[in-house]
Amino acid sequence: MSGVEPTTWLPHPTTRRRGEKELPTPAWSPAGYHVLSKPTGAICNLGCSYCFFLDKELLYQDSRFHMSDEVLERYIRQLIESHRIPQVTVAWQGGEPTLMGLDFYRRAVEFQEQYRKPGMSFHNTMQTNGTLLTDEWCEFLKEHDYLIGISIDGPGHLHDAYRVNKRGEGSFDKVMRGLRLLQKHGVEYNILTTVNRVNGDHPLEVYRFLRDEAGTDWMQFIPIVERVDEHGEPAHLRGMYASERSVQPDQFGRFLIAVYDEWVRNDVGRVYVQTFEAAVRNWMGLESSGMCVFNETCGLAVALEHTGDLYSCDHFVDEDFLLGNVSDSEMGDLVASERQHRFGQDKRDGLPQYCLDCDVRFACHGECPKNRFLVTPDGEPGLNYLCAGFKDFFHHVDQPMKLITTAMKSGRPASDAMDMLRREDAEFAAALRKAGRNGPCPCGSGRKVKQCHGKPAVHEDRHAPLPAGVGIPRPKVRKQRRSL
Repeated sequence: MSGVEPTTWLPHPTTRRRGEKELPTPAWSPAGYHVLSKPTGAICNLGCSYCFFLDKELLYQDSRFHMSDEVLERYIRQLIESHRIPQVTVAWQGGEPTLMGLDFYRRAVEFQEQYRKPGMSFHNTMQTNGTLLTDEWCEFLKEHDYLIGISIDGPGHLHDAYRVNKRGEGSFDKVMRGLRLLQKHGVEYNILTTVNRVNGDHPLEVYRFLRDEAGTDWMQFIPIVERVDEHGEPAHLRGMYASERSVQPDQFGRFLIAVYDEWVRNDVGRVYVQTFEAAVRNWMGLESSGMCVFNETCGLAVALEHTGDLYSCDHFVDEDFLLGNVSDSEMGDLVASERQHRFGQDKRDGLPQYCLDCDVRFACHGECPKNRFLVTPDGEPGLNYLCAGFKDFFHHVDQPMKLITTAMKSGRPASDAMDMLRREDAEFAAALRKAGRNGPCPCGSGRKVKQCHGKPAVHEDRHAPLPAGVGIPRPKVRKQRRSL
């Protein structure tokens, strides 16, 4: 484990508990917002070792974990009524949402049509592990223009390290079968890849597999930061350490850098990597990066449990961040409440001085508050666990990002940056050859070429020993351990 003494920063908790009735105080009036709905709660047919959300079963210990038609209708109706923009996103996640069966989603579409406002359209999305997809499922998804996110952690030997079923068996073959069904039926999809302690050492193998073998042109890389207590037990928002499955900060930075260097020289304009797209937007100074973690504030992405309970965020499904229930309050009012507004503003207002003074703050904005459990060099709480890795990445990409943004602001395609970088690479390679191994490196580091850019490349080792815990399904957590 890696961690520090138990001091941390989190957004101000909501003080409301399930069953309490309290009218929210409006504090802002968002025209639209995003709800991640979990119709099966934490229930999943897999037992992925790093999945923190499986532990959320403890919040509803006597539940059937099955969203009722009453909650479904109330959710869709309130979502539509509270939107003042013409497109509404209806997003499903889990657990594993396909466990609800197709009829549930047919009813969801019926409710959309029943309550649709004139001129309103719907963007239906679902995040799935893909193992339960069938031809019938894919026909439905295609008919209703679903965007599917499918979880794949790379080629089989990397994917199966942690993405296992309840018996500890790898899920890769079933996931790939699901992916091929989506492709067969022309369902729009992207791939979500978690970056963990195992695949974090294989960035190019992962990226090239997703691009060349899985055949995707849109991918997301989500760092696994699994918070645990001093005993190594899951502790989610109260844990002050990172588990052995978590990607290490410098490891994540190296992963992003390696993938970026491959992408920016070969794939700009034809492969979309969410983190890189967000970075481009921040380098251009746009209002939003498109990713809540890289925006200055948040609060417009809430989570709906199967019971109708609404939480401040998918990563804050915790009693301290329960906003209310859609059976007792209107969802739009809960999102517009002072409590939720404060939650979103705390992403900015809770930053330590170390972050406020950082030269890449504009690109990072402290990333997600759930990962802020370290202390700064000055001892101030609230430093993001991944800070060192993000700093390395954002510093590394500064020059090519400027090439991309300059091209785009001039009305030229971003892909023009690839030609410019290739020319620069050729010029630098020529300078290296001219300097020789013992000459000063032309990068200006002051070191000899052989000690700098002339060092042999380090290749990814497919046969490196795997850490402990690989292939072990996540055990049920019997009780929550709260740090005092």
